[in-house]
Amino acid sequence: MTGPAQRVTGKHAFITGAAGGLGAAIARMLARHGAKVFLTDVDELGVSALAAQINRELGTHAAWHAQQDVSDEALWQHRLAEAAEAMGGLSVLVNNAGIGSLGGVEQIELKEWRRVMSINLDSILFGCKYALPLLREQQPASIVNISSLAAFKVDPAYTAYNTSKAAVAMLTKSVAVDCAKQGIDVRCNSIHPAFIRTGIVAPFFAALGEEEATRKLTRGIPMHRLGEPDDVAYAVLYLASDESRYVTAAELVIDGGACAV
Repeated sequence: MTGPAQRVTGKHAFITGAAGGLGAAIARMLARHGAKVFLTDVDELGVSALAAQINRELGTHAAWHAQQDVSDEALWQHRLAEAAEAMGGLSVLVNNAGIGSLGGVEQIELKEWRRVMSINLDSILFGCKYALPLLREQQPASIVNISSLAAFKVDPAYTAYNTSKAAVAMLTKSVAVDCAKQGIDVRCNSIHPAFIRTGIVAPFFAALGEEEATRKLTRGIPMHRLGEPDDVAYAVLYLASDESRYVTAAELVIDGGACAV
């Protein structure tokens, strides 16, 4: 891309959970609009392949990659330092990594509860905490935390997941207000998608077929369709760019109208 399309030229973005799905779409979007991107995932082969693909498309030194377990606090510090060195700094953090979990309040085991919280919530605390010193050096900077519609619309079969995603929304606001009160130009916002057509929903389509799976997954969505990964990636692009300089502590819902009904 050239000219006005490059909305994040000069930005240096760190993206977790980038091997596929939303993370991969976000990585491609930011890179195509001019950002350098550092991609991490537990799936090292996946992020390696994506980084190579981005570099083939846009030229070398557009993308880097590394394996990361986002629940590992010490590894966060190491990976962020590595990313800042590779890219020449850090100005965007996208906390995208997360997992789902099934189980009502009477069924879920404490071990599973803690696993979900460590990946969906603790990781975002670590990311924000250890990225902030680097983001201060490249103001204006932005943190984007990927939450879920599940933060607001509860399914009791997903107790840990619902709770973790709701906590992400409040953690985001806490970070945003903290930065604003310090007088630093680091914004923090959360994105809350409904069902997006990624690998997470692929088993539904395999088991039920296109028509029935779409009907079940979209029954609470007025637009009666799933979102596409780029629907979320474009939102991240806006929040990562200087176009959103006055947007912080916001909850950007991408749900086809589901929250309205």
